[in-house]
Amino acid sequence: MSAISPRETLDRAIDELLKQVVEQSSLVENSLRDSVGALREQDVDQAKSIYIADRQINKIHFEIEENVITLIATQQPMARDLRLLAAILEVTTELERMGDYAKGIARITVRIGKAELLTPFEHIPPMAEVCIDMLHRAVQAFVERDAEAARAIPEEDDQVDDYFNTIYRELMEQMISNPTFVDQANHLLWVGHNLERVADRVTNVCERIVFVVTGKLLELDRTDDEWYANEPW
Repeated sequence: MSAISPRETLDRAIDELLKQVVEQSSLVENSLRDSVGALREQDVDQAKSIYIADRQINKIHFEIEENVITLIATQQPMARDLRLLAAILEVTTELERMGDYAKGIARITVRIGKAELLTPFEHIPPMAEVCIDMLHRAVQAFVERDAEAARAIPEEDDQVDDYFNTIYRELMEQMISNPTFVDQANHLLWVGHNLERVADRVTNVCERIVFVVTGKLLELDRTDDEWYANEPW
């Protein structure tokens, strides 16, 4: 039996890293879905269990980081490999932050307790599902090095922004009409904000995919100011 070449060793190690990224992403997806579900059901015990899941997300993040550094130090990766390894570090960090957002939603569930939820909450579960779907497809595109899919996914951030704007507007109206709603409205506004940030971080993941495939770092989500700055007025 022939010995395994250094190239095969590196390829296998990278495949294992990508499997860890997928595992971490799956945990983040579950935490996001469970955190919103716990808020919907006002299940404080389920919310607290998300804190435990976050520890596992963090553990995988640290393992990936350590493994990437070890590979760079011991395997002399080529430039294209270094690009992928750098992207893996970036993606696992983005996933760790998304896990923090899920934990933040869980904390809000604990704070709200059994108080009757304000009506804008109805927009939060579908907003969360859009974010989770974007995340799932972005990580799949990362594993498959699918730059075309990566360029398309951030366009859906507009739908997330629409949900957030609706939530914000309705919460402001309720706070104005009844000041006793202010505390819970602020909490729900943070839930919407956390989900909106998840979508932003998915966009960051997509930018890294394009970087791995093309070697170019591009911003895939342009703001209105950036758009106007590029117009030939």
